[in-house]
Formats: sequence, C-alpha cells, structure tokens
Amino acid sequence: MTGHWFEPIADHLGSAYLRYSFTKGTVQEVDWLMGRLGLVGGQRILDVGCGPGRHAHELARRGLLVHGVDISRRFVELAIAGAPSGATFSRLDARALPFVAEFDAAVCLCQGAFGLMTATGEDADVLAGIARALRPGGRVALSAFNAYFAVKYHDQADFDAATGVSHERTEVRDEVGRPAEVDLWTGCYTPRELRLACAAAGLDVESISSVEPGRYGDDPPTTESPEFLVVARRAG
Repeated sequence: MTGHWFEPIADHLGSAYLRYSFTKGTVQEVDWLMGRLGLVGGQRILDVGCGPGRHAHELARRGLLVHGVDISRRFVELAIAGAPSGATFSRLDARALPFVAEFDAAVCLCQGAFGLMTATGEDADVLAGIARALRPGGRVALSAFNAYFAVKYHDQADFDAATGVSHERTEVRDEVGRPAEVDLWTGCYTPRELRLACAAAGLDVESISSVEPGRYGDDPPTTESPEFLVVARRAG
C-alpha cells in the first residue's frame, strides 16, 4: 500500500474529524441514500473512504451489511471501535480495491477517496475499482466538489484551472485542540467531467444533483452548491 498525503492529517485529527459541521448530516444523507439507491436490509454495501465510519454505522443500523475501507489506519480504528452489528472495516487503498462483483451498492461520500487524489489520474483508478466491486446493476452514490462553486467562492484556496485541483493551506486541531498547519488538495469537477469519468469506468449515470452536507436531494446541477452527487449503475 502506497502512502497518501491525507494520512498524517487523519492521524492528527482522529475523532476530532467528527466535530466539523460537514459531518453532522449523516442521518439525512442516509435517509436519502436508502430511497435513491433502493437499499433493503441484508444487502451488501461498500463504503469507500469511510473515514471514522459515520455513514457505514448508520447504514448498518438499518439492517445493511456494510464494509468500509479507508487508507487511514487511525480512522479505521475509530470506525471499528464504534461499529454496530453489520458494519466491518479494513485499511485499504481506494486506488487498488481488490473486490470483484461483491456488493449490491457502494457509496463514496464527502470526498471519501474520490477527489483527494490530486491531478495524477488516480480518481479514475478509484472509480474503476468501485465499478469492479459492484455486482451487475449495482448502484453507486458518489460526491465530488463542484468546480463552478470552487472558482466562484473558494477565496481562501488556490484553484488550478489547468488541473481542476483546489489547494488550501489551513489549520486543523486534534481531540485536545492542538493545531497543525496542513495542505489540502481537492479535485473539482463539472457534471460533464463526472459523466465522462463514470462512462470510462463502465458506469451509467442516472442522475447528478447539487447538494451540500446534510441536504442531499434531487436539485439539478447549479453553480451554487459546494458538491455534486452522482448516482450511477454498473452496466451489464
């Protein structure tokens, strides 16, 4: 497993990651996912870039069998420590997922692996691995930063128009409030780019909506939402 720039950030944050406002909408997000993906109890779900496991835990509480993967050892430890029945976790690199046609659905949310791979093409590897992990006809819900929104509103970040990557230097604090200055790189996308990426991975896009954390829904893509949410189905 090769390293990733996010690992030391996750190690520093630990459970403090869950105090950020963007993590507080888990129940609403899972409510929407259950209906939109047609999830029913007993199905197997893959959570890619699961972090401390907030979506996986909530899905498991609803009777789904969820396996979460993350490159951060610290996040995986936290996810395991708080796991309800039906939720399992392992430390894996999303750029090299080993699963083949094992899951009924997958989620990759809040820049969980997809979008944190800079401009080297590794997002394509993540998406291909997710598609490969799905059974034929299985659905994926994937969120990505909105490139239009980044250009208009990311005043504290530098957006590279050539690569579509936003770079920000910011401060994060651990569980006891100790600060660390870190660099964050995030790939940003347009709906057209997301459709093309999904097509290349063998995924048929069913919808792309404008969303923000805790407010998942079916609003059409605009320049005014921080994220896009893609629902796609594995062909075949």
